[in-house]
Amino acid sequence: MSTVLVVDDNAVDRMAVRGLLEKAGGLSVRLVDSGNAALEALRQSVPDVIITDLVMPEMDGFSLVKAIVATYPQVPIVLMTGYGSEEIAVNALHAGAASYVPKSHLSSLLAETVLKLVEILRQQEQQQRLIGRLMRQDCEFELDSDPRLVPSIVHYMIRGLRCVGHSDESISIRVSVALEEALNNAIYHGNLELSSALRELDAAEYREIVRQRREQSPYCERKVYVRAEISRDEARFRIRDQGPGFDPQSLPDPTDPSNLDQPSGRGVMLMRTFMDEVLFEPCGNEVTLVKRFAP
Repeated sequence: MSTVLVVDDNAVDRMAVRGLLEKAGGLSVRLVDSGNAALEALRQSVPDVIITDLVMPEMDGFSLVKAIVATYPQVPIVLMTGYGSEEIAVNALHAGAASYVPKSHLSSLLAETVLKLVEILRQQEQQQRLIGRLMRQDCEFELDSDPRLVPSIVHYMIRGLRCVGHSDESISIRVSVALEEALNNAIYHGNLELSSALRELDAAEYREIVRQRREQSPYCERKVYVRAEISRDEARFRIRDQGPGFDPQSLPDPTDPSNLDQPSGRGVMLMRTFMDEVLFEPCGNEVTLVKRFAP
């Protein structure tokens, strides 16, 4: 069972988060009420994932992220963002946090985000034997619009990174999150033409809409095309869908902290934070993610 450490000075919020995670299953949840208590808990036992509030007395979320990354870079950190904490969240993402979930969307996004990170970690443990054995890897995929394929493709790409010698756990997690967001955008928003607002529906209702779209024309005929060029200098991932596209200029400004609480643009925010370049084609249905590596 995977362990999750929740850091929040508000007792009601801590219990609410525990309830959401335990309801998802497969997660053992520990609660602490401050950044200092979190660091002490880490010295006793290192969890698989850490979830932290940002606005806390004594040590805020940004300071906690910096302290954790300095000593435990392999542990992914999920930020809980609320009104007034946007600037801290942006700084914390740049400092090494793996993802964020707006507090207004915890019920629909938190457990899903944590379980994805747990799966990323599980796959990474299985890929250690191939580290440093490959000089370059190029590959192309043609995928159906099936969200269940996304984790497998992401894990394949991260294995490619590791095989050419990029074994930094923190980088692997952040690239995994960026790729997963890009692939999900291509499937849900591109090929299936589902808006971000629909995520506010009941989870079962949302899954039913996805299922219906995947069986209806023209959605069911559309593919997602993925090309990866991975070397010791850089990794370049190109993801293209067959949806109608959009105007990339219409995306919320990812450098504006006030946009963190918006349901739309979250994936692009994470992609642009974790990758060195995110390049959209003018038509909007193709994106290239670039990650460069120091010699």
